[in-house]
Amino acid sequence: MEIQSPLYLLFLIVLPFLILWYHKKGKKNEALFLISSKQFFSKDIINSGSKRNILLRVFQLLILLLIIIGLSRPRIVDKITETSVEVVDMILVLDISSSMLADDFQPNRLEAVKKTAIKFIDSRKSDRIGIIVFAGESFIQCPLTVDKSVLKSLIDEINIVSKEYDGTAVGMAIANATNRLRKSQVKSKVMVLLSDGSNNSGEIDPRTAAELSLQYGIKIYTIGAGTNQAFTRIPGRGLIKNEIDEETLKFIANKTGGKFFRATDIKALESIYNEIDILERSEIEVKEYSNYTEIYIWILLPALILGLLMEIYKRFIFRSMF
Repeated sequence: MEIQSPLYLLFLIVLPFLILWYHKKGKKNEALFLISSKQFFSKDIINSGSKRNILLRVFQLLILLLIIIGLSRPRIVDKITETSVEVVDMILVLDISSSMLADDFQPNRLEAVKKTAIKFIDSRKSDRIGIIVFAGESFIQCPLTVDKSVLKSLIDEINIVSKEYDGTAVGMAIANATNRLRKSQVKSKVMVLLSDGSNNSGEIDPRTAAELSLQYGIKIYTIGAGTNQAFTRIPGRGLIKNEIDEETLKFIANKTGGKFFRATDIKALESIYNEIDILERSEIEVKEYSNYTEIYIWILLPALILGLLMEIYKRFIFRSMF
């Protein structure tokens, strides 16, 4: 409930003083009758005049109270809130070449990425997210969906590719993800590309693929995963050379309006995904409408009815009793 003219409520302060004034005035106006005996008057008749005066005073005070409240214009406010969310369509592009078995991230790079990606997905409540994996070729692991349980289940199933598909086709992966996002009607289209190597497979150059993404308004965040050491050990295969092509990854991010990140351990990787989560928040627009129902008329109307009843009482009933 809302009061439109609260200043009128200040008149309520007058009511206690008015009651006191009525009380004193009633005593002063009491008539003095000298009679030889009370035997001709019952107790009810003697007290009836003062009781009726009190009743009239109560009516007057009640009418005044209703008028004051009515003039303050109370009304009922019904607020309606509409919330619209501008979602983000996002594809996670993950490297699954054999070098992702390196144990500089515990237990290895791929498992660390999968764990971090699941946490990231949990934080994106309203967005559509898809997954593309790549090595020597790129594959769609999951199309754009809002079903987070399906996404997380399919991430758990990601494994390193077999030997015949090994390699790092960054350009093909970007082109594949662009093809999935280009028909999206949402305002924000985002790709998060993670790789631990340099482009050595596929028919599309990563820079050309980035140019294509730009044409469709797709922003690409790139992550280079791996330590700064020259070599990293892969269990069962010995040492491999770290060949993260930072220059190309930076070009891709800068060209499309994204950002390049370097992850040298799992904590840095988690921090990077948290930063991307903040940078690409869904836009939430809240509109609030108010519906007002005036109720002052339902307060003034009883005051009017009471006033009429009081006049009828004074003019006809009260006089007929004397």
